[in-house]
Amino acid sequence: MKVMMMVKATQQTEAGQKPTQEALAAMHEFNEELRKAGVLLDLAGLTPMSRGARVQYTKAQCKVIDGPFAEAKELIAGYSLLEVKTFAEAIEWARRAPFSLLVQDGEEMEVELRPLFDPSEFDVPGEAEERAKRLGEKPGSA
Repeated sequence: MKVMMMVKATQQTEAGQKPTQEALAAMHEFNEELRKAGVLLDLAGLTPMSRGARVQYTKAQCKVIDGPFAEAKELIAGYSLLEVKTFAEAIEWARRAPFSLLVQDGEEMEVELRPLFDPSEFDVPGEAEERAKRLGEKPGSA
């Protein structure tokens, strides 16, 4: 099961402030634990929304809105993509993360965990099996 662990932004991260050396070291150590356990597929931090944009779609148009945006708590500061046996395992990894070191007094940080859909759930019948053959996987194991 693949699970996306999304770290919500704080005022600090959206202001472009870097974490303390202690927090950086703790996060590096945690990420190494994930890697050594074989559950880490990918991870990255995101730049502040002031460097990003949103694209809104309606039936009639596509509109680009440049950042920054007012509510930092609705933004993602970074993510880790995990491959775990169960959702409970993903929650346990999130509980072990040293995110409290990234939070300043009076602030709160939130991490959201969401399982990824299996690509076969969106395929035309037969395409999942064909893609799995090309990738050397078993159908439904993505």
